[in-house]
Parts: sequence; structure tokens; C-alpha cells
Amino acid sequence: MTKRTKLYFTFITFIIGCMIAIQFQTVQEPVVRDTRDTWELRQHLTKEMELYSKLIREIQKNEDRIHNYESEIAGSKEETLRQTLQELRKEAGLTEVTGPGIILTIEPLTEALLLGEKFNAVSPVILQRLINELNMFGAEHISIDGERIINTTVIREINGETKVGNHSLNVLPFNILIITENKDSADKMYNRMQVSPSIEDFFIDNLRVKISKPSDSITITPFVDTLRIRNMKPAQEKGEN
Repeated sequence: MTKRTKLYFTFITFIIGCMIAIQFQTVQEPVVRDTRDTWELRQHLTKEMELYSKLIREIQKNEDRIHNYESEIAGSKEETLRQTLQELRKEAGLTEVTGPGIILTIEPLTEALLLGEKFNAVSPVILQRLINELNMFGAEHISIDGERIINTTVIREINGETKVGNHSLNVLPFNILIITENKDSADKMYNRMQVSPSIEDFFIDNLRVKISKPSDSITITPFVDTLRIRNMKPAQEKGEN
């Protein structure tokens, strides 16, 4: 066998070895596929579309506000600013609001009480997950046990007690009020909460979530605590020192 023949033989053997190794690895590590069924994928797609629609509505609202500024700039600036201030107070949760929506009631699971089991306090993690889901489903305003939820509200556990802002959730049952954009949104919210994964999370902690029928008139009181604004200061006009 010549030197060139040995070289060809070695190269061919190397190629065959690589092919066998790749084939063996493919057999040992099958391709991981998405095992979610069609219904789960459709639910996920629906949530993403709802979030997209909500963002579009927010953009349209801000564009309308800018248009009002431009169209009324030559008119009554004071009235325009007053209306804008009222809208901002409403969005910040500083005014009472009334509208269509639903009521969720969190209460101990009756079956667990009959069996002598202790029900757990409401977990801040599960409660925050529920609030996120309500916002995704189109909630405009929310209050928990009379405490208005705003952008700066913190849900946390302090010394084994769940707090919503400065309000303690230590008495059951309590209500969660949700106001939606319109009656159709309230109906959709009701139907989605019937199959919400968050409901099962409460059930695991021996708690039940009762969902009221959509109502045309739910009233949520304003946020009453002091708003604390940090890391902000008035902008200086050009030419000011």
C-alpha cells in the first residue's frame, strides 16, 4: 500500500466516522417539538392580540389628545388644560369611576372548612398574577377590598401578611371590583375568567373565586393615600439659570 493510498484510506475512514457519530447523536437527542395543543396556542394568540389592541387604543387616545391641543390652541387654553388635568386624574385613579364590569369574591373553600383544613392567606404572587391577567383582559379600573389599584400600587407580603399598598388583606371574604371599557368588554371578561388559570391557583390554596354576572354599573372609589413622586423636578425654561 502506497503512502497516497494510506492517506486516502485514512481520510475516508474519518468521514465515515463523523457520519456515524452525527447519526448516533441525532438518534439519542430527538428534536424537541412544541407539545402545546391547538387550544393553548389559540389562547396565547388571543391574549397577545388583546394586548396589542389595548396598546393601539392607548396610542389613539394620546393622538386624539394631541389633536385637541392643536385644534384648540388658539381658543381657550385654560379649558383645554382643565379637561386634560381631569383626564389625567381619572387615569391616575384619583377620581371615583362608575361603569360596566364584574366583581370577584375571594372566600375560603367550603369543602376545606368542613374537613377541618386551614385555608391559606392570599398569596401576593397569585394576587399579582390575577391583576396582570385582568389588565390583559381589558380591565380599565380595579380595586381590591376597597383599595384602588394604581400604577404605583405594590402587592407584597410583610411579616406573613399580604398588603395591597398600605391595606392589609387579613379578613375573608373580600371583593375585587373590575370596570371595563364597555358592556361587551365586561361580558368577554366574565367568559374568560370562567376558564382562567388564576382561578385554579386560588383553589390550590383552599380559596374560591366567585365571579359575578356582568353589571352595568360598578363604582370604584378613588385612591386616597398620598402619591409620592420621586426623581422628578420642574423643567427649566430656556434662559433660566
